Amino acid sequence: MSTILSSMPLRRSSWWKMQLYGYLLVLPALCFLLLFTHYPAVATIWESLFSASRNNHPAHFVGLDNYMALLDDDIFIQSLWNNLLYALITIPLAVILALLMALAVNRRMAGNALVRAAFFIPSLLPMIAIANLWLFFYTPQLGLLNKLLALFSLPAVNWLGEPSTSLYCLMAVSVWREAGFFMIFYLAALQQIDPRLSEAAQIEGASRGYFFRRVQWPLLMPTTLFVLINASMNAFRIVDQVIAMTNGGPNNSSSLLLFYIYRTAFSFWDMPAAAAMTVVLLVILAAIALIKFNLLDKRAHYQ
Repeated sequence: MSTILSSMPLRRSSWWKMQLYGYLLVLPALCFLLLFTHYPAVATIWESLFSASRNNHPAHFVGLDNYMALLDDDIFIQSLWNNLLYALITIPLAVILALLMALAVNRRMAGNALVRAAFFIPSLLPMIAIANLWLFFYTPQLGLLNKLLALFSLPAVNWLGEPSTSLYCLMAVSVWREAGFFMIFYLAALQQIDPRLSEAAQIEGASRGYFFRRVQWPLLMPTTLFVLINASMNAFRIVDQVIAMTNGGPNNSSSLLLFYIYRTAFSFWDMPAAAAMTVVLLVILAAIALIKFNLLDKRAHYQ
């Protein structure tokens, strides 16, 4: 009995040493996480509660005034609605197209590696290069799209100069670029599915559509959840594409939320207003992530 009691302090000491050793191992990563993630987030929230310092007038605490001012900012409201519409259209299209491309290249066929590379290459190009490439398609009179319209005797369209089409032109570029990137994740997930399931489905006479609905799609739910979260973040952080192609015009019809934050901070030098809009953006992204995790994670089948 005395031997057992004497060994208990040693076990506790060993347990605390293991805990300390573990925390020391994660300390460098934790420092970087706090320095570059949590501290900027807290600093942004704090700055959004102050006024802008201008004309030798120091900033002072204004509380939620910057957030209330956003409700009267017509450009902010329009940019927010533009971004929501942008996300509602580009996210499903990019995910569906990525899944279809992954299903297509998952089969054994001639030139399969070349087709995979062709699908994936757009995601490797810088956004500025992609924007300039697509400007060739959208250029009035000389663009490829207007050349195709001329073949059918249709009038030319100023794709990026019309408020009714400028935002949708940006959407097309994003879907084209992101679908190939998401295809890689779906392709990897498809190749992890046990081939014996396909063999069993063929023996039972199941069609490809039935096999996809009942077997492949449920097993792809974890990948779909991951892709949806990434697609949502990408939809709300578009700024370089807007600057290169439309600069938010015409009449702010293609202005997105992050672009307006950038312009408010570095063109108008209103950092507190930009910080308030950034907090709104973070809340939107957090809400989207929570909704998707609560709805889709319960349906995900983890192998």
